[in-house]
Amino acid sequence: QVQLVESGGGLVQPGGSLTLSCAASGNVFSINGMAWYRQGPGKERELVAEIAKTGSTNYAESVKGRFTISRDNTKSAVYLQMNSLKPEDTAVYYCTVDTLVYSPVPEAARYWGQGTRVTVSS
Repeated sequence: QVQLVESGGGLVQPGGSLTLSCAASGNVFSINGMAWYRQGPGKERELVAEIAKTGSTNYAESVKGRFTISRDNTKSAVYLQMNSLKPEDTAVYYCTVDTLVYSPVPEAARYWGQGTRVTVSS
């Protein structure tokens, strides 16, 4: 099992920046992919960015060029650097990790953090 705790959210003005952090604990050796999702007011949850264990990344079109996802495997952490923030970026941001274990039986799972709120407003 893996536990995730997000931090770094807050209030920022349009055009500002924030960095979100997510620390994983538990069976961190089983972690493969890591990602950030968000859910804005009245909106569905959406994928923001994801990063593989190798470092390969994918981003939602709406955040390309503005957000950067990174990970530190030695710290079992994933980060989201957010620049040029817009009001539409306002949301609760969640980090996720995908795990895969082979013993005692093959099992894959996705774990979610509790979320950290980002508000972009003047």
